[in-house]
Amino acid sequence: MAAILDAAVQVLAKEGAQRFTTARVADRAGVSVGSLYQYFPNKAAILFRLQSDEWRRTSELLRGILADAAKPPPARLLALVHAFIRSECEEAAIRVALSDAAPLYRDAPEAQDARAAGEGIVAAFMREALPKASDATRILAGELITATLSEVGKSFSEETRSETEIAAYADAMADMFCAYLATLARR
Repeated sequence: MAAILDAAVQVLAKEGAQRFTTARVADRAGVSVGSLYQYFPNKAAILFRLQSDEWRRTSELLRGILADAAKPPPARLLALVHAFIRSECEEAAIRVALSDAAPLYRDAPEAQDARAAGEGIVAAFMREALPKASDATRILAGELITATLSEVGKSFSEETRSETEIAAYADAMADMFCAYLATLARR
């Protein structure tokens, strides 16, 4: 199954969602279409598995960085922004293709579970970063940071970037988020 998923990523990156077919994936994986169907009944199932795996990796990344109580919240936020922006740049072609295919699985229970897991991780971090703030303030801060990171990361990664550009951009974005949280903490 790993060979099929690896082949699916390659086909998606090269051909895009519109030209993504089970026949192309099977050919790239070096298996028959019948063998592919033993694991995945259709192309939507393959795309959903790729997206589910991405959601799982993103949740693990968030949890691993934001839950590290050995580091102060600003250091964790800096690490998260760097990891996220780098990931967005590395996976830009796949992300665009999966986004094109999103109507096939956007409302699936797994998608809702992934969103809820991410929100829970961010909420726990905000409780720690802003212990004196109201719940409404923490929720708003979490939503603003998450939405900004996601949208700006997506936009930034649409062009090929050097490591220097990625680091500088991530530093600036993290500084902005940390300044925002520091302002909220003083209120």
